[in-house]
Order: sequence, then structure tokens, then C-alpha cells
Amino acid sequence: MDSRRRFLRAALLAAGAVSPLSGALAAAEAAYTVSPWRGPVPVFQALDTSGKLWRLADLQGRAVLVNFWASWCEPCRAEMPTLQQIADLYGPDKLQVLALNFKEHPARAIQFAASTGLSLPVLLDPQGQTARAWGVKVFPTTLLIDRQGRPRQRVQGEVDWTGAAAAQMIETLITK
Repeated sequence: MDSRRRFLRAALLAAGAVSPLSGALAAAEAAYTVSPWRGPVPVFQALDTSGKLWRLADLQGRAVLVNFWASWCEPCRAEMPTLQQIADLYGPDKLQVLALNFKEHPARAIQFAASTGLSLPVLLDPQGQTARAWGVKVFPTTLLIDRQGRPRQRVQGEVDWTGAAAAQMIETLITK
């Protein structure tokens, strides 16, 4: 399985190298913005839909994407399959992808995951406290956290996480 992941990762990166779009054109077409993380790092802990507590401190040693989403958010729903694909591609030993649901009833988050075949850990933020602490105001927002547990970037808006630009962001997290 590991050789399959390496092959698929190399294929994604190679696809970006031969893309007919220039960097400027690709950025102009992007439906998202990327900004470096600035400021203090809040504590991150949240329960998933099965009651397991997830803490950022427990995930050191692997890169982490925390995606803030809601089922009413069309761009969130559109990018979720690509988040699942990269989670499957890299595996949880290298990249842990967490889908943090914003202010919805747990049953709604569970229903969405079941209806879309999502197997990512779905975390709950029923009061929006985690989103507030991390400065999330746009949905979807994804936090990119390196293997040492340091937030590196905030990505606001819908991303094709299987695309070349996203692959470069993820590779940087995994290798640092």
C-alpha cells in the first residue's frame, strides 16, 4: 500500500509540473486564499462523533489538516471528497485530516458523513468555540499544521486538495 501512495503522490506532483496553466493564471482561477499563520496558537481539542477526544498535541510527528466545515456550506461539501482522497493517499501516519463541523447538531454531521461515504474523523464544534479561538470566519477554512504541531498556513475557501498547488502545500508540511 505504501508504494501505491508514493506512486499516486508522485503522479499528483508530476501533473502540476506539466499543467498548461501558469502559476499566475492558476492563482487567478483559485477559489481560495492562503495566508501564513500569525499570532498565538490556541489550544486545540475537540470530540469526534464517537466521543473520542482529539488534541493537536497528540498528533505531533505527522502533518495535520483541520478543515472547518458545515453541511449547509456548498463549497465545504464540494471539497470534502478531495480531503478524503488525500487522507487516503498519504495515510494517517503521515497526514491526519480532521473535518471539524461548525455549530451543527451531531446527528446532522453524522448523517452528512454517512451519506457521502466520508471516513475522516468528524469533530464537533457545537458552540463554535474552536472556530472562534482559531479565527475562522470563512467556510471552508483549513489549517495546515506541520509535524511539530505548529500552524503554518490558513487556507480560506474551496480547494481541490488533489491538485498540484495543494500537493505542494502538503509536501512542505510533511517534509518539515
